[in-house]
Parts: sequence; structure tokens; C-alpha cells
Amino acid sequence: MRAIRLHTFGPAGNLVPETLDDPEPGPGEVRIAVAAAGVHLLDTALREGMAGGPLPLPDLPTVPGREVAGTVDAVGEGTDPDWLGRRVVAHLGAAPGGYAELAVTAVERLHTIPDGLDPAEAVAMIGTGRTTMGVLLAAHLTPDDIAIIPAAAGGIGSLLVQHARNTGTTAIGLAGGPAKVARVRDLGADLALDYTEDGWPERVRRFLDERGAPGATVVFDSVGGEPGRAAVDLLARGGRHLVLGWSSGGLLTGGPLTFGEGELAERGITSESVIGPPMLARVGGINPLRTLETAALTEAAAGRLVPTVQRFPLADAAAAHRALETRATMGKVVLIP
Repeated sequence: MRAIRLHTFGPAGNLVPETLDDPEPGPGEVRIAVAAAGVHLLDTALREGMAGGPLPLPDLPTVPGREVAGTVDAVGEGTDPDWLGRRVVAHLGAAPGGYAELAVTAVERLHTIPDGLDPAEAVAMIGTGRTTMGVLLAAHLTPDDIAIIPAAAGGIGSLLVQHARNTGTTAIGLAGGPAKVARVRDLGADLALDYTEDGWPERVRRFLDERGAPGATVVFDSVGGEPGRAAVDLLARGGRHLVLGWSSGGLLTGGPLTFGEGELAERGITSESVIGPPMLARVGGINPLRTLETAALTEAAAGRLVPTVQRFPLADAAAAHRALETRATMGKVVLIP
């Protein structure tokens, strides 16, 4: 099979196409003929060899990637043969192997791809979509809310904008560059602005004043840094700062915004992380991640959330990583074998 391998931690150029032996499924496993493989920002950090994130560094050489969709073409011992030929999507968990024509995973991780979804869209929802569903459980958006969404053209951001539109929430989407701003506007944002331009906070304030609103009610902060801080400054008393990440400072090298002692309390603002363990605790149940995956695929199948997908050929995995790292992508980045 064709696959992308990493032999040495470092820059994107270290991702190289190779021909490897076809993997064989073991007991309780299936093999998927991959039609789409998801690329996550965490993949870029692991490729660099940055330890300290939610996943351990892989043993080298490795085939990166943890999100795949395609068709089951082989089953292992004890696996129901009815899976053969089914269109499926799976998050591989801690075990990599997605950037390839074939991937093996446990049957318990499989979801049948709903009718009407293509493999790339399914891949977007199995990882990025499940995180979005967890974030929305914490947000409880209503028509009375005014939400500021930085990185609104990204994988999660684009879904948040659509959910806000669906619930009647006023959505203020921030993105970098004219093309991304246009995309955010097309997704249904009430106001779409380029946060790389000076003066965008003042434009938000004018927008809020026109609606008689003292400020926004919630910020979905996946960026941190100066844009995240400016967004928090636009919150009204009693507003919520929901932390999804801090991409402006680097996924593993950055960190959440810090505030002066008593600063948020004086304004009645709450700040909380809504991903990771807090998200799983909120979902509850035996397998909270699978619950979120199912919910994400259901929303996509119903057409309520349509993932934005940017496709790259499998052989161009290095280019996909570079584009993701330089914020030159929109939506979910997907490799197509």
C-alpha cells in the first residue's frame, strides 16, 4: 500500500510517501480501504516531536493520522463478516496509521457512514465534529445569545457558526483574510470580520450598539493571544469565556489567556476550558467520545451541520501540514489516497 511515513521528528518535509506491506486485521479488527484521512493540528505537533500533549509521541518510523473513512475490505478472526463492503468512518484513538491507503482498527470504533455523506465529510465529523458537539453541550446557545467565534473559518469554528445560525444566536465570526471572511459570511454569520486588520473590535462594538447590546454573551476562544483577549474585552457582564484551545501561541507551546486577580469576577465573567476531561465528564456514560461522534454524524446527515473540507492528495501530506501550520486552510484538512 501507499502511505506517508515519518522517520525523524521535525518539519513537514520529513513526511515522505512510501510503499509498505498491506496491514492485516487481527481478532476483533477490520481493515479499511481508506477514501479520506483527517489531518489534525495535533498531528503537526507530534510530527515536530513536541511532548506533553494529550497523546504520547509515537515510536518511529510511524504512519501518522487517527481519523479515517472508507470501505471495509477485510475482517479479522471473530469479526462479523457483515462489515465487509460497508462504508465506515472511525477515529483510531491513540494508535496512528491513518495517512495510508489501508488502515486497521477495532470493530468497536466503527460507525457506518450515513447516506448522503461522502468520506471526507464523515472524517471531518468523527474528530472535529465530535469536539464541536462537546463544546456546544457547554454553551447552551439560545436566541438571546451573542457569540464571538474566532477562527470561524476553521473546522470547529465553521460548525459553531452554523449551529449559532440554526439556534437563532447572533454570530460574530472572526477570520484571517478576505477569502476566509467571505466564507464565514456565507456560513451565516451576522457579522464577519478580519481579525488581522486593525480596528475590528471597534466594528464589533458598533454592531453591538446598533442592537442595543452592552456586549457579547459568549466567546468561543480557540485562538488565545491578542485576538482572544480582545474578544473577552467585548463580553458583557455575566458573559462566558469558553476555552477550546490557543492556536495563536502554538498547540503545545502556548497556553490559555491569563487574567489579573479579580479581573473577571469584577465583570461577572466566567472562564472555563470546555475540552478534554471537562467535556467528557459533561457527556457522561460508558463511552462519551462515541456518544459525541454519533451526535456529530447525525447532525451532518440531517444537513444541520455541513463540514467545510479542504482536500489534499495523500502524497501531498507535507503540503497539507504546512498549509495547516500557516493558517492557509479553511475547514477540516483531509488527505485523499
